[in-house]
Amino acid sequence: MTVSLQDKAKAFGALHRKGDPVVLFNAWDSGSARTVAEAGAKAIATGSYSVALANGFSDGETLPLDLVLANAARIASAVSLPVTLDFESGYADDPAAIAHNIGAVMDAGIAGANIEDQVIGRKRLRPAKEQAERLSAVRRAAEAKGVPFFINARTDVFLQAPRETHSAALLADALARGRAYAEAGASGLFLAGLVDPTLIREACAASPLPVNILMMAGAPSVAELRALGVARISYGGGPYRTAMAALKEAATAALTA
Repeated sequence: MTVSLQDKAKAFGALHRKGDPVVLFNAWDSGSARTVAEAGAKAIATGSYSVALANGFSDGETLPLDLVLANAARIASAVSLPVTLDFESGYADDPAAIAHNIGAVMDAGIAGANIEDQVIGRKRLRPAKEQAERLSAVRRAAEAKGVPFFINARTDVFLQAPRETHSAALLADALARGRAYAEAGASGLFLAGLVDPTLIREACAASPLPVNILMMAGAPSVAELRALGVARISYGGGPYRTAMAALKEAATAALTA
């Protein structure tokens, strides 16, 4: 039975439960998506880093948008699970343009997307009001299609600050952004780069949106993140790097035998 995009988006949103997180082991193409699905995944997520490198590009919206959309459509067609796209900063600056792009993302069969508040290539964050306007346009575009699209609002507050400077003050900034993004129609808050358990617990307690944490060096384990109240755990580019390391090891063994 074919499941509608509306139903997939609704099911995906329901997976985000505080203390019972959905684990997203990020894929990059149809083959990796099928493999992750066969391992028991409840949803499939792409990673912009992985997709870009797998296609010969670098991360940071250098992969042409038409290739992003075509790859996303192939993944969505390859699995029966909800698929969420790492859409970086939306491949646009102004609200109308990002809304148009999200329409194309939904046309590709995608149930949700990460949209970050950093300005690609400039190592700075957009003002919260500006980002909220962009997210509001995305929500309107989704509503126009009748899709409860999961907008995972990623803030790079922690990624752009050295780890030793992560503090309650920085968390307050991230949460203020989270409140603005929630009011604009976001569905989740992605605190990329945050690994401190105390700050994660405080974030989960205070956030108006379910919190997403990225698995990276120094991050708590899945079990620990669950206990801290996290609702979504992403593996980002880790699976791709692991796969490529295994491929290189196997190739080296074969070619030097």
